[in-house]
Amino acid sequence: MLSNTELNWWRGGVIYQIYPRSYFDSNGDGIGDIPGIISKLDYIAQLNVDAIWLSPFFTSPMKDFGYDVSDYRNVDPMFGSLHDFKHLIDEAHQRGLKVLIDQVYSHTSDQHEWFQDSREDRTNDKADWYVWADAKADGTPPNNWLSLFGGSAWQWDTRRGQYFMHNFLDSQPDLNFHNRDVQDAILDTARFWLDLGVDGFRLDVVNMYFHDESFTDNGLADSPEKVFVGVDPKNPFCRQYHINQMCRDDNLAFLQRLRSVMNEYPGTTTVGEIGAPQGMKYMAQYTSGGDKLHMAYTFELLNDAHDPDYIRKTIQKVEDNLGDGWPCFALSNHDVVRSATRWGQDAKDPDGFVRTALSLLATLRGSPCLYQGEELGLPEADVGFEQLQDPFGIEFWPEFKGRDGCRTPMPWINEAMGGFTSGGHSWLPVEPIHRQLAVSEQTKVDESTLNFTRRLFAWRKEHPALQNGDFEWLESDPALLVFRRTNAQETITVAINMTASALPTKVEGQAIPVPGFTQTGSDTIAAYSVAAWVH
Repeated sequence: MLSNTELNWWRGGVIYQIYPRSYFDSNGDGIGDIPGIISKLDYIAQLNVDAIWLSPFFTSPMKDFGYDVSDYRNVDPMFGSLHDFKHLIDEAHQRGLKVLIDQVYSHTSDQHEWFQDSREDRTNDKADWYVWADAKADGTPPNNWLSLFGGSAWQWDTRRGQYFMHNFLDSQPDLNFHNRDVQDAILDTARFWLDLGVDGFRLDVVNMYFHDESFTDNGLADSPEKVFVGVDPKNPFCRQYHINQMCRDDNLAFLQRLRSVMNEYPGTTTVGEIGAPQGMKYMAQYTSGGDKLHMAYTFELLNDAHDPDYIRKTIQKVEDNLGDGWPCFALSNHDVVRSATRWGQDAKDPDGFVRTALSLLATLRGSPCLYQGEELGLPEADVGFEQLQDPFGIEFWPEFKGRDGCRTPMPWINEAMGGFTSGGHSWLPVEPIHRQLAVSEQTKVDESTLNFTRRLFAWRKEHPALQNGDFEWLESDPALLVFRRTNAQETITVAINMTASALPTKVEGQAIPVPGFTQTGSDTIAAYSVAAWVH
């Protein structure tokens, strides 16, 4: 019987996201792999995180780098084998690390056997497993829905003589979750990995499982609350209000079915990605009641706005809307420009800014998600058009350069290939600036961002209020972020100054040291600094 702490480790647990292609290449082919991750588990454990989340490593043609799955129950050979993955689980668990894996349920690759069967004709047993629709009388698609990756969300299939729906690439057909057999197959997939020993799932685009079966046209995103959050606003996709294409209430019953499966495996968890208009609404809806998702995160802190007023209002929206749900916060991931650049590019002290941003992530109410390289303070890499791999970036270049800049190889040592591979090439180029910030360079500097991150998350573990305490904003200078975290054991007030100027503050309580920062006085907070008090 697991204790309550063991069952609910995810409430306040720190998650470290790994993009397997870019973490460590163990065999010299230029692509990161599962044995490479295993070799770095000691490094990960030293970050004082509680879990790792692996982006997709399943069998795939890799047109969207693993988010186009052709076999949900196997490892793509470029990453290793199922045996390697089981070894990773065992090694991670020996170090006290939980293992979460990406699950891409909304769509498959067009190479998946389910789709190959479905497109054969309109009467086979998988005919209704994907979203198919007849053309309009003039031959055009059934409605105006758009793909995030450009153009219509519909692709004509000559074999079946119908259009199929795709929210992403036309090689990523959407599954039809209105079909109970599809739901059952997906839940069986979840059980497969849970039986193998994983501790939970990150659910890709969890709000996109269902569509309006009447195929009603999308309206215009004619007010701010109707604009899709998580995509470059220049993308035509953002001009529509996608309430018919996704975010359907039908999803709630399926999430309850999924939660029932998770409950068969005590101590496991789910975190859902929500890219949507009014993301807070769905974040609350999907995590309320303890019978759907355990956690969810939206893109409100993964965009360009970073001024203190925006952060304050955004977090307050979470607090006002979430109720009994639980948030997961990230400042960077594999889909957005790294936070050191996206938020901190104009900072007068870039290193100081990175550390205050990491401190914000570590002290908010919720479960922090740290993206690989964030602990090194890596800025966005500069990937030229001729080196791009991301189909999203290739389609929208140059206004949007895609996601390759945050996916370049992890720098382990300061040499040409960054210690990422023993071969002479890597699937994306190693950013020269990153080599100077390599793990080997930062490990030997006591005050480096890497060593700061290690101490920051160790400090977080020492304070229960930071892991699961309530959250309350306090009055302060408008440019300063001051909040209180409270649980039965302690009350902590945190003040974060993400600006280039010292700011006045007045907080009662006993000052406590925050790793990496020196509080110079009781009435001011230094530029790019963090202070804390206990009560």
